[in-house]
Amino acid sequence: MKIAKSVKIAALVMLALVGLVYANRILILQYSLGWYTDIRFPREANHAVPWEHGPATPEKPIHQRPPNVIVILADDLGINDVTTHGGGHAAEGVPTPAIDAIGNAGVRFDNGYAGSAVCTVSRAAMLTGRYPWRFGVEFTPTPGAMARVAGQLYANPNRLNKVRIDQDKAKASKDFNDLGMPASEKTMAELLKERGYHTLHIGKWHLGSTPDMRPGNQGFDETLFMESGLYLPEKSPDVVNSKQDFDPIDKFLWPNMRFGVSYNGGKWFEPAKYLTDYYTDEAVTAIQRNKHRPFFMFLAHWGVHTPLQAAKADYDALSHIKDHRQRVYLAMIRAVDRSVGRVLQTLKDEGLADNTIVIFTSDNGAPGYIGLPEVNKPYRGWKLTFFEGGLRVPYVAQWPAKIPAGTRYGQPVSNIDILPTVLSAAGGSLPTDRPIDGVNLLPYLTDKHQQQAVRPLFWRDGPYRAVQADGWKLISSQQPPKQWLFNLKEDPTEKKNLASQDTAKLAYMTHLLDKHHANMPPALWPSFIELPISIDKTLDQPELAGDEYTYWYN
Repeated sequence: MKIAKSVKIAALVMLALVGLVYANRILILQYSLGWYTDIRFPREANHAVPWEHGPATPEKPIHQRPPNVIVILADDLGINDVTTHGGGHAAEGVPTPAIDAIGNAGVRFDNGYAGSAVCTVSRAAMLTGRYPWRFGVEFTPTPGAMARVAGQLYANPNRLNKVRIDQDKAKASKDFNDLGMPASEKTMAELLKERGYHTLHIGKWHLGSTPDMRPGNQGFDETLFMESGLYLPEKSPDVVNSKQDFDPIDKFLWPNMRFGVSYNGGKWFEPAKYLTDYYTDEAVTAIQRNKHRPFFMFLAHWGVHTPLQAAKADYDALSHIKDHRQRVYLAMIRAVDRSVGRVLQTLKDEGLADNTIVIFTSDNGAPGYIGLPEVNKPYRGWKLTFFEGGLRVPYVAQWPAKIPAGTRYGQPVSNIDILPTVLSAAGGSLPTDRPIDGVNLLPYLTDKHQQQAVRPLFWRDGPYRAVQADGWKLISSQQPPKQWLFNLKEDPTEKKNLASQDTAKLAYMTHLLDKHHANMPPALWPSFIELPISIDKTLDQPELAGDEYTYWYN
């Protein structure tokens, strides 16, 4: 009798536990990645990064060496976030004098485009000089856990356009860390390393986390690798946070992101301070240790990507800004600009500025899911759209020894052009065993008599595609089934869709798209999340019938 009673009690307890787990299944899934990270990757306390010491004395004077190359990449920085391009936020007391200084000392690209409207694909384009769908990198890697959580977090009955999640594909997908750029690709780092450069990566990668996909196997001699994406621990007294309750992605990031980096594939450890400033400190040290030899540095900031976290000192300096979310975001921009300024000052202090190529840009436009409508002004669209707001990015470069100060370049350029340009500056040659889509811009920046030939630029995300050619742009969507055709010379902010009026131009642009995308290989991993993105509204604004939108495949 006692045994039967015990069994009954145990069964009831088990049922209660099962019920409790089921009732909290979304909360458990929402936190599961963070818990796994804590168990699998315990973080050590901060310690010094053992950057290699280059030669104690230079073999050749700086002007007899190939130029150093520094590419500084911001994350999700909108074109209106930089004073150079759109006026920025100077009126709110947040100009970007350091970023502006690069364009003033060298060239400002007035029509600069990202290789994609999303992080991974754009980075793969920049580092290879190729359209990434040529080698199967078409979608941004997404954790399967995020898809399972997002299905519930996005289940808003008030949404006119529903989020679509293929849970079977999500379950069958490879591990998040296994999704990235194939090791068979030739990166900017590999090609410059062949020219005798010491190659350094600092910050975000997002191109795979298995050993064969990490920077160390993609041409980088040293890598300070962002393992997870908090700028500081959430409860640190030195940080101010802004959480967006209307953004399901934000709800997933906060419980799962951690404060951790690694060096050359070693154990995780905590950065010494606010992440943007920490990366900058380490970049300064790495420059100083390599000042006597040619080096390539890829400084890939996490700022200003969500989660929105500002250094408290920067936040306090903007007390006149009353909107909390805007204040946090602008404080993050302030930190990125300060980083650029410190890098430029280090180059001056070490006598390297004249013969160092410095390029600053962003991986895509700013997102609508942070709820700040001015970030891509005056352009329509956001990150995850092929409208100008998703693709137009800040883009400036300097090489005082070669590029005249104050140069303005109006032809459309892309981040795929960085590789052939810097490789040419280093005296190298492009690979001949694969198509290189980027263009060497140096002849057009150093010789006013040379004019760049008109060429189309392409973008692709599954069946969602776009082409820009000779001042015209076509965006083709399957969801909804629609085409947008714009004359950018007359309508740079894409207000007037000419698809139904100029059928001849529509046919020509469609031909360009079809020809480019014919015979491309399948994506290396499937898309299992389809996100509706409003073109003209931020995520916190209500959808209305008649609002224009597209779907992004992820």
